[in-house]
Amino acid sequence: MALMYSKEKDDGDIDNLDPGFVAFFNKLPQKSPETGTVRLFFRKSGNDEFYSAHGPDALYVAQHVYHTNSVLKYLGNKSSGLPSVTLRPSLATSFLRDALTSKQLRVEVWAPESGSGKKVSKFVLDKEASPGNLQAVEDVLFSDSDFNSAPMLMAIKLASLPSVPGAPAKAKSRSVGVAFADTSSRQFGVADFVENDAFSNVETLVIQLGIKEALISTGTATGKTDRDIDLRKLKEVLERCGVVITERKPTEFIAKTVEEDLTRLLSDTGPSATADASSVIPQLALPAAPGSLSALVSYLNLLSDQSNHGSWTIYTHDLSQYMRLDASALRALNLVETGSGSGMKNTTLIGLLNKCKTAQGTRMLGNWLKQPLVNRHEILKRQTLVEVFVEDSDTRRTLQDDYMKLMPDMTRISKRFQKSAASLEDVVRVYQAVLKLSTVQLAGLIEVLNAVSAGTDQVELLREVFLAQLEDYSKSLSNYAAMVEETLDLSELDRHNYVIKSDYDERLTQLAKQLRDVRDGLDEEHGEVGRELGLELNKKLHLENSAAYGYCFRLTKNDARAIANKRKYIELQTIKAGVYFTTTTLKELSVQHREFTDAYARTQAGLVKEVVSIAATYTPVLELLNVVLAHLDVILGLAHAAVSAPEAYIRPTVLEKGSGDLILKDARHPCLEVQDDISFISNDIEMVRGKDSNQTKLLLAGPNMGGKSTYIRQCGVIALMAQIGSFVPCSEAQVPIFDSILCRVGAGDSQLKGISTFMAEMLETATILKAYMLLLTIPEHSTGTSTYDGFGLAWAISEKIASEIRAFCLFATHFHELTALDQDLSHVKNLHVVAHVSNAGDSGGERDITLLYKVEPGVCDQSFGIHVAELANFPESVVKLARRKAEELEDFNQESAKDEAELPPEVVEEGVQLVESLLKQWASRTQTQDHDGEDIVMADSVYDPEKQLEELQACFAEYQARLDNNAWVQRLLASFA
Repeated sequence: MALMYSKEKDDGDIDNLDPGFVAFFNKLPQKSPETGTVRLFFRKSGNDEFYSAHGPDALYVAQHVYHTNSVLKYLGNKSSGLPSVTLRPSLATSFLRDALTSKQLRVEVWAPESGSGKKVSKFVLDKEASPGNLQAVEDVLFSDSDFNSAPMLMAIKLASLPSVPGAPAKAKSRSVGVAFADTSSRQFGVADFVENDAFSNVETLVIQLGIKEALISTGTATGKTDRDIDLRKLKEVLERCGVVITERKPTEFIAKTVEEDLTRLLSDTGPSATADASSVIPQLALPAAPGSLSALVSYLNLLSDQSNHGSWTIYTHDLSQYMRLDASALRALNLVETGSGSGMKNTTLIGLLNKCKTAQGTRMLGNWLKQPLVNRHEILKRQTLVEVFVEDSDTRRTLQDDYMKLMPDMTRISKRFQKSAASLEDVVRVYQAVLKLSTVQLAGLIEVLNAVSAGTDQVELLREVFLAQLEDYSKSLSNYAAMVEETLDLSELDRHNYVIKSDYDERLTQLAKQLRDVRDGLDEEHGEVGRELGLELNKKLHLENSAAYGYCFRLTKNDARAIANKRKYIELQTIKAGVYFTTTTLKELSVQHREFTDAYARTQAGLVKEVVSIAATYTPVLELLNVVLAHLDVILGLAHAAVSAPEAYIRPTVLEKGSGDLILKDARHPCLEVQDDISFISNDIEMVRGKDSNQTKLLLAGPNMGGKSTYIRQCGVIALMAQIGSFVPCSEAQVPIFDSILCRVGAGDSQLKGISTFMAEMLETATILKAYMLLLTIPEHSTGTSTYDGFGLAWAISEKIASEIRAFCLFATHFHELTALDQDLSHVKNLHVVAHVSNAGDSGGERDITLLYKVEPGVCDQSFGIHVAELANFPESVVKLARRKAEELEDFNQESAKDEAELPPEVVEEGVQLVESLLKQWASRTQTQDHDGEDIVMADSVYDPEKQLEELQACFAEYQARLDNNAWVQRLLASFA
């Protein structure tokens, strides 16, 4: 729905711009939303503040914010001038937030140059932000709401490894050093690994961390070196994952000063650190990662902000700790929202499972979904915690509604403390959370859980993960609560006033007494005037604090006759609301009140800084507490999702990695079953690794829209849910731990990048063939080329996966011939989607199809494409023509096969020999051999087509009688007619 444009509210005084602004703007580097950057100019007109956009940015704002070009103004020539548009601050904030988070654009905010007068012609770059670096704007754009997704920025450095002796000359190894930063929690991470040609490790890392932006080194001028080829492949992987690419100079990836920089930034090092920083920071000993760290620190400009010093931490990320996911799996399984969003929370797994009450819980759930565990012990711990709150609904609801809803985002508040940007409201929010935690009856909670739990193991786990830490942090923060109670006037919180207690400081005490005296004087004057005028206080005679006049009286116009011709009363203003007037005494009291109030505010401001500074010392505890709260919130949310599903989820049995069978009884797709007007049909999924049966590959056939994709996707979703510790939508589930889930999405082209559907399909499949573990191949495979090539590729790929990779694989196909693969490989099993086909009777024998969405063992031996087209409301004439042509082709193939089958084998063999003998005799008459009998020399007749034809006719005449008597030859000749 388009925003209504109000000229009165949105159109700032753009004429304030000096004519020289157009020249200034044209000299700026060319940037536009189309190239990935949006640029706004902050402006003032009197007391009003607003933003303006110009050139391509103005056109973009007009189309995407106002949805009309009528808001545009043109600076200079009205027909060919500079397009311009203005936005009020609230609308600009919303636009910039959307540009950074949803549109993945970079942002520049320019401010007037210092010393500019009324006419502004020059601006300076004030704030700059990108999807992975929101430091400069997060306090402005996200101050009113908790940040539900932490932006991650990554820097990648490529380095060649020394050649391995004895390796082929073409064999090439590359090392990748990666550094990434979470600016919200002030944490660095590094990883260093050997990479393959497909950069699958980088892709996995990007998915696991939710990277928004990547820094890479610029290539050489030629673009033909091995390094440039690798950079091009790397860019393709990053673009496939939706990552914004920022190119930086190669010199920024040189780790010259990174040791000194980290020593100043990290919290566990300091000025007294040893000269050998690698002994304190082991990550500096990695081959390539320090160079990436150097580029990251430079890009974020961390050293310029003193609040960053001693505030960051660093760790080494291990890819093997989590399940590997690629970009195709992220889209195919609908794990998280990858686009601008559909507005329907249940269309993605995170939208369905997110029953969290806190922003930090939502962030942690997103991380869990992109980082499923491969450690069975940790998975079982999460499952046990979820099970406790599934069984004890009362405790779960109490914790969610009475406690988690009140918990602020401690990470954001801690960061505001560190940057000295916090307010008394932030101090109070933390105090309220601490107070709530300290008043939780922890002992009583343990007793309740003891009564519900099957044994003491669950209670011990709860104490280990949550209760012990909450008790420790509550004790540590008890002094914080005491400090707040001593310094803040908590009685004012109900009126949303955040003030220091007047008795906290002698100066405040004196000013508070003076203010009380003034207020008493105001009340006395109010009563005195009311008695003199004979007017009832507050109903007739109002005492108000006007922004223009301070404290004054107000009467309605009708009641204003009471002060007419009375010199004691000084009339100030008459407006629709009434008549404002004052007295000499009231005027003096109003001036005193303003002076004392200003003095109180100035005195309190210094004390607020002291209180906030004391509160900031608790940030390490607050950040640790935040992690525990987020963990508890996610566990409660998963339990809530499990019991609130249309059919309650169950706890799956998780087996050790690489062993056991995949068995899902009555499996359902969690996102589809909750959609309106859908009655979901559950199905079983079994993949057995036994001695007699090794069904690690399932071939699935059936009609379009019959549920093949849903069947395949729900298997992947359930496996992933099990490995994050969630319950799953089945009646019974046994899941082995998988190292990876790889998918071929199928639908969707990359034509804008010059890649066809078929090429994209082949690229995705090439990655799968080089990998292992659980593979989900989404239909339809190899259908983007000719039928024969497609079938050949599908067969070869299926056989490769089934016989060599030997991973659990679900493979959907429309090639019915492919189902013969189970005859060659015992661990392949055929399934088909059931569809009921019946004759329509009066419609001339045409068949009707009913999709049953049920998967059963066996082969599907027919196609349903025309039926599906009919369901899609194809024109009746098109459907009839398609059916007739399909029947003609089917009849032709059946007749040919029938005729072939009716001929005796000896007749066929005799006919083949006759044709072969005839052709050999004809060839001998057009060729001669040299005297050695080795080289074939073409006779002169070969160059004369007429003589060749005469020779063929002569040979045919000699064989005529025998050819006429052979039925197979006659059919062959008839096919040439």
